[in-house]
Amino acid sequence: MKRYWNLIWVAGLLEIGWVIGLKHSHDVWSWAGTGFALIMSMYLLILATKKLPVGTAYAVFTGIGTAGTVIAEMVLFGEPFRIMKLLLILLLLSGVIGLKIVTVEPQTKGVQ
Repeated sequence: MKRYWNLIWVAGLLEIGWVIGLKHSHDVWSWAGTGFALIMSMYLLILATKKLPVGTAYAVFTGIGTAGTVIAEMVLFGEPFRIMKLLLILLLLSGVIGLKIVTVEPQTKGVQ
């Protein structure tokens, strides 16, 4: 099960890359990298949802992407830092962590 949660984390990190790429791409190579990150993040999300509950996996995926994108924009691109943004990101991350904690592993039927 841990493997599938790791796929969600990697997919979320790739989501940060493609979302930032949508704003900052300026040539063929940066657009190609953005497209690659988008395709790979969706592919990994699809793989992970084969074993994880879709709603929880998607909530964690988008939470990672949202929080990471806001933080990356502040750190890398000079977006103004506001304490309210940080508090709201912490609230979002606490919800994502809570969802992961309360998610019950599905019982497997039979031997695979």
